[in-house]
Amino acid sequence: MSEVTVKQLAAAVGASADRLLQQMREAGLPQQAEDEPVTDQERQRLLEFLNHRQEVQGRAAPSRITLKRTSVTTLKTGQGRGGRTVQVQSKRRRTYVKATPRAEAETDAATAAAPQPGQVELEAERIRQQELARKSAEEDVRRLAARKAEEQAEKEQERERERAREEEEAEARRREDEVKKQAEAAQRAEQEKTEERSVTEAAARAQAEAQAQERGGKRAKDRTKERERPKGPEFGARRRGELSMKRRSPRMRRRMPSRISVETRGGEFERPQDAIQREVEVGEAIQVGELARRMSVKAGEVIKTLMDMGVMATINQTLDQDTASLLVEELGHKVKLVVADEVEHEHEESLRIEGEMEGRSPVVTVMGHVDHGKTSLLDHIRNSRIVAGEAGGITQHIGAYRVSTEHGDISFLDTPGHAAFTAMRARGARSTDIVILVVAGDDGVMPQTVEAVQHAKAAGVPIIVAINKMDLEGVDPARIRNELVALDVIPEELGGDTQFIEVSAQTGQGVGNLLESINLQAELLELAAARDVPGRGIVVESRLDRGRGPVATVLVQNGMLQRGDVVIAGERFGRVRLMLNERGDPVSEAGPSVPVEVLGLNGTPEAGDDFSVVADERRARELAELRATRSQEQRLAKQQAAKIENLFANLGEGEKRVLKLVLKADVRGSLEAIAQACAELGNDEVAVNLLGTGVGGITESDATLAMTYGAAIFGFNVRADTKAKSVIEREGIDLRYYSVIYELLDDIRMILQDMLAPELREEIVGTAEVRDVFRSPRFGQVAGCMVVDGAVARNKKIRVLRDNVVIFEGELESLRRFKDDVGEVRNGLECGIGVRNYNDVRVGDRIEVFESREVARAL
Repeated sequence: MSEVTVKQLAAAVGASADRLLQQMREAGLPQQAEDEPVTDQERQRLLEFLNHRQEVQGRAAPSRITLKRTSVTTLKTGQGRGGRTVQVQSKRRRTYVKATPRAEAETDAATAAAPQPGQVELEAERIRQQELARKSAEEDVRRLAARKAEEQAEKEQERERERAREEEEAEARRREDEVKKQAEAAQRAEQEKTEERSVTEAAARAQAEAQAQERGGKRAKDRTKERERPKGPEFGARRRGELSMKRRSPRMRRRMPSRISVETRGGEFERPQDAIQREVEVGEAIQVGELARRMSVKAGEVIKTLMDMGVMATINQTLDQDTASLLVEELGHKVKLVVADEVEHEHEESLRIEGEMEGRSPVVTVMGHVDHGKTSLLDHIRNSRIVAGEAGGITQHIGAYRVSTEHGDISFLDTPGHAAFTAMRARGARSTDIVILVVAGDDGVMPQTVEAVQHAKAAGVPIIVAINKMDLEGVDPARIRNELVALDVIPEELGGDTQFIEVSAQTGQGVGNLLESINLQAELLELAAARDVPGRGIVVESRLDRGRGPVATVLVQNGMLQRGDVVIAGERFGRVRLMLNERGDPVSEAGPSVPVEVLGLNGTPEAGDDFSVVADERRARELAELRATRSQEQRLAKQQAAKIENLFANLGEGEKRVLKLVLKADVRGSLEAIAQACAELGNDEVAVNLLGTGVGGITESDATLAMTYGAAIFGFNVRADTKAKSVIEREGIDLRYYSVIYELLDDIRMILQDMLAPELREEIVGTAEVRDVFRSPRFGQVAGCMVVDGAVARNKKIRVLRDNVVIFEGELESLRRFKDDVGEVRNGLECGIGVRNYNDVRVGDRIEVFESREVARAL
């Protein structure tokens, strides 16, 4: 039997643990605490001690009765059908002794101390089964509580959804009631006005009638008195709302006018006047309030009519042309449709104000190939260091500068020379008077030089060629002249009209001659502009400044642009809050050929958009909305046309792989150049999809857009804010910063190349000639061959050629040399070849062994 503790033995005996410990100490046993174990020998020793003590005390052994009882109990473990039933059999024995209480207790202890086979194990099993049952009950209670908690949470969520739905419905009903109340209030006000007019007219008619009756004589007066005298008592007249002249004091009669009768209700019927029908001009978009003003109708009446038509609108909401036309006809007026071109035409007519023409300074655009010294030449003219601030030493924006020289003021536009800035150079050529074509003496005519000549000729702008880097050794100006003559740029010494000036941006050689040539060409052009007319010009560049908002660099071409003017530039408009010159100093006005930075627009206009001064902000907003609507329609039409054109072209092809990007740049011109370059990258298998573009820093919305559609974020001279960085780091979005445009484009090109499916190329590794054909009971037809080129391997693909025509393509089934299986047979050796699933090999056929390998493709 296993050991039990003193406490368990005391519980089995039915005595206290302290008493049992005292008896064990008296018997010489070492136990001192309740949790110490007791062995079978110690229990036997305790029993012998108790029996011996009874004998020593000399007491006769009392008579005793011993009862034995065996009981069987059933315990169920687990729950439900998966539970188990365990039967536990327990045996009990109790002895009754006729003796003193002390002897009875000692006898019981001695009896219990004797070893009982299986009693402790049964007691431990009973305790374990009770613990299992308790744990199972607790688990049931926990599961029931969790289920109740989930049901309670679901009920609470359902109540929240129901409450939110009721609040939304209540809010919708409240808004509808407010609109109805506004319409009813407007209708009541109109009715009250009508009633007031009718009462006033009735009073006037009554007064005229009374005067006529008074002039008609006493007889007419008597008849009038008889007719106006009340028929009933005075109290009844008051109840009916009629006027009574009875029982009035003399003072009241003197104060009242003589013989005036006013009828508050009723009177003679007057036929209403005809409603005035107006001709209302309706453009492509018009606000509800403006439409009500043109119809001379209250806005509440217009809103009510719209509600009857099923359109919910406010006074500031914009209606399209179709809805506005139906509304005007519903209210009984005539519609005069005004298309957007007419609105634009009216705007153009408002700008055609004749003024006195005055001379203006020339606008010069510097063009040429990348790194040919355009900005360095301007640096020398302006005595500044612009090129040091450009990333990579190349110009990536259009820079507008006004320079005061000894020969007069000149406005310069510095365009980029990189291949990605084609649109910038085209805009620079359209907005200029003279083009300076810079050609490096050591490089000569390059691709962007040719493109610059084409832009200048297309715009009809005279060209002045500046051969730069004349301070270097080995420069040959004659070679450059000959190359430009091939482009139809003829020098003056050869009978042409193009001036060639040799300059050096580093030493300043020939810069004075270049300025003199510019002034001479400007005098020949007789440049003039009006100053006392509304200003207009072109947007050179635009960007989103972090502290100042949208900033547009504009070049005034005609008129005066003043601070406080309302301007429209493409789809953007606003009031000019501040104007800055090229040095960053604020100015109050800008005349012709003057570039300035304008603050106050509601967004960044597109580079190259025309800008002009508008009479008021309402007209500017209308024009901007019309242009935005027209641009959106054109964009959607192009997309739809592209979808229809590509619908059948893409049938049968694999899915096109698309690189999704979110692109942000510092200025609009750079953004446009990068977007155009991305559109030109790719082929039928891969392409770039710009999910979002914009000017300014990378915001949280940009990061969310990239996260939603699995796109990467490219920033050109911009950075991400704190919230955007947290989203990017949390979601693992690919974010890259660039300051040089061709590095950005090179990365995009490399990514697209990696997205291309690899090209499979086949390489012939060996050729064998069939010399004989025989049959094998194991492999079927076997061709006896001689390897004439390369090597024949077992695991390669093969082709069977007959008369140099492929008749079968498959795999080798067996390759043997003599009777041995081999993996490879080289040139000049004989072998036996078994072709899998082909039994028509003939003498003279050639078996060609080849392998396929993947090769990365390039755009």
